Amino acid sequence: MDLFSSEKQHLILPNAELIYVPDFFKIQEANYYFNAINKQTQWQHDDITVFGKTYKQPRLTALFGDTNQPYSYSNITMYPKAFTPILNVIKEKVEDFSNEKFNTLLINLYRDGNDSNGWHADNEKELGINPVIASISLGEERPFQFKHRTLKTEKHKINLKHGSLLLMKGEMQHFWLHQIAKTKRKIQPRINLTFRKLFK
Repeated sequence: MDLFSSEKQHLILPNAELIYVPDFFKIQEANYYFNAINKQTQWQHDDITVFGKTYKQPRLTALFGDTNQPYSYSNITMYPKAFTPILNVIKEKVEDFSNEKFNTLLINLYRDGNDSNGWHADNEKELGINPVIASISLGEERPFQFKHRTLKTEKHKINLKHGSLLLMKGEMQHFWLHQIAKTKRKIQPRINLTFRKLFK
């Protein structure tokens, strides 16, 4: 089910609130950010352990932060680098729009359709209760699928456009799972910037 049109949408779901802005950045600005971030970022390719098996994570990542606080998920611990000037500009624009403050940025690079992010929630204890996650998409459009943990009829999809912003709010990280699935289609890379606030 595709919930969203081409204009800004504010959606209230059971245990979740989402705001999607498809044209948060205009095409020229989004192109500039994609190329600059891809070129400037020192990407990591970490091992991930799922159900006792270890393999290379199916995407590249990088972590930036205002503090030296590490961030851990799926048996991976990442240590942040300082925000670059470009990332600071993007962060300030996201903060102005959302009226939230973020101190950490996890970036994912999906190189092609084989790169993915399986069903999960951003519910690590460092994020606190009911965290707000702000997600900027740059590059290839990919479907963002999300489903309620217990309400089986609550399954949805948003096609995340180049230059779009998705805000996940409320109890979403406790009651919902989300993913970027693999695809056999031949597609171009996508960079996903996920702003969050870590608590000590």
